[in-house]
Amino acid sequence: MKRIVLVSALMALSVGVFATQYTTYLDYIAKWKGVAMRHQQEYGVPASITLAQGLLESAAGQSELAAEANNHFGIKCTSDWLGDVYRHDDDRKAECFRMYSDAEESFKDHALFLKRSRYERLFTYSPTDYPAWAQGLKDCGYATDPAYPKKLIRIIEEYKLNDYVLAAKDYKEESQEPKAESNPKTDSVVVLTAAPVIATFSQDPEPPYVRPLTAKEEKADFFAHHGKGKCNGVRYTVAREGDTYATMAFSLNVTERSLRENNDALGRDLKAGDRVYLSKKKSQAPKDHPFVWVKPGQSVWELVQKECITEKAFRELNGIPVDVRVFETRQQVLLRKLKDK
Repeated sequence: MKRIVLVSALMALSVGVFATQYTTYLDYIAKWKGVAMRHQQEYGVPASITLAQGLLESAAGQSELAAEANNHFGIKCTSDWLGDVYRHDDDRKAECFRMYSDAEESFKDHALFLKRSRYERLFTYSPTDYPAWAQGLKDCGYATDPAYPKKLIRIIEEYKLNDYVLAAKDYKEESQEPKAESNPKTDSVVVLTAAPVIATFSQDPEPPYVRPLTAKEEKADFFAHHGKGKCNGVRYTVAREGDTYATMAFSLNVTERSLRENNDALGRDLKAGDRVYLSKKKSQAPKDHPFVWVKPGQSVWELVQKECITEKAFRELNGIPVDVRVFETRQQVLLRKLKDK
């Protein structure tokens, strides 16, 4: 009898916890569905994807990042981010995350973030094709979790979020109730019918285990798609569309800062076609290549990357100030110190 009572109590506790989560999710959807539909109209990001990512990344607004940094989408700092930052343990300890003045700013930044070139392919999919969007986000590098697409799809289907994609076509801001008073049971745009808890309760909430690649396997896979070259005795690879210094550093099992320092790239974004040196560049070019002619408008950084010498050494050798970013005239510049005859 005691065992039966204990099992019944555990089942009741599980159902109660799930019911609380279900209600929390509905409240979150009711609060942010208007913003999600408006962003679909303005930026083309499906409302279902915005809501599903917000629910998953922020635990329906309950996560530490959401509570302390108003960050609902787990977006980390990038070299072009000039706003406040929040340190939080993620893939590595004390990683840098973007911090917002309010949650709505986080939603807007999420829409703008997905308009970057690395996510361009997503906008070739139909807004209603949420499986393609979910998988595309993973393929483009938004998340490292192999089960990320499956989790988004489960949330979208369980909470009928694709309904908001259809409703967004006719959505008008003035027809929406104030956020604090929005109610999924009475809202006239979309009515969510809460299914019985038992019918939606999952007995297997965890995704199947997928063995992650070891650091050695990750590196081998990286070079299988990128290849190697050598310049001035230093090995390099070439960035592809969607690469960042952060993603390349992860695959190469080095820190992002060291990779940027090797390439004189602190404060610089990576573009497809850029050389990425795997170790520190030389202080001068080979003996048989002491100088080169440059043209007006040519980038100093692009030159030192092409010749594989450090920017600091090159500037000191030619007396070029750090605030000069491009050459103004056609001129001959030194790549190594010439010996006096």
